[in-house]
Amino acid sequence: MSELIEEVLIKNGLLFAFLCVGLLMWVCFWLAKHLLGNRIPGVALAIVAGLGLAFLGGKRGLADVPLFGGLALLGGSMLRDFAVVATAMGADLDKIRSAGLAGTVALFVGVLLSFVLGVAVAFTLGYTDPVSLTTIGAGACTYIVGPVTGGALGASSEVIAISIAAGVVKTIVTTVATPLVARSIGLNNPHSAAVFGGLIGTTSGVAAGLAATDTRLVPYGALTATFYTGLGCLLCPSVLFLLVVWVV
Repeated sequence: MSELIEEVLIKNGLLFAFLCVGLLMWVCFWLAKHLLGNRIPGVALAIVAGLGLAFLGGKRGLADVPLFGGLALLGGSMLRDFAVVATAMGADLDKIRSAGLAGTVALFVGVLLSFVLGVAVAFTLGYTDPVSLTTIGAGACTYIVGPVTGGALGASSEVIAISIAAGVVKTIVTTVATPLVARSIGLNNPHSAAVFGGLIGTTSGVAAGLAATDTRLVPYGALTATFYTGLGCLLCPSVLFLLVVWVV
């Protein structure tokens, strides 16, 4: 009987993956509400729990276990990008235009600031070659920009892994901290959400943090955060890499 159930779940891997993620989200939101008083968003708990469960698997996390193979598709780039685009489609174009100049400035400031901080941390860790410095600096932008930059520049797998780790840490911190600081920084309208997304950049972290703050703000933050990722992938392996080469 158990073999039959396992065979059915493996054949319907994507559906089972949705079920697993849904159960994890339900448990985390229940814990956040009843045990933590919503001081820590359920989304943040779910991210931490997901990262913890990933250690139980192999190189692809739990997806390396045949029973959870559907997680590879559910967590892949195709559905991720679809979710980002679908979220941004809910934004009001008029409100986006009102944040045009501020959002654009926030994008460039956010990418440059994250990159410089990432390079500084990489230097303190003992990395001195331009490729490693640039890759880790790009990872401080987002965990997508890091491996894209590292692949373009020929960075080692170790350095690329560090860049991804830096981006993941940034995502978790953004998710947890956003609802805690939202009131003090005036994060309560589409304009500020668009600027916030441009400054921080990590789409998943910004979306999760804004969802815990005010779900109506999610599309605006996610939209500019998506542009942040694209801008980082454009600047880090080109202009910023040449800048690091010149400085080093």
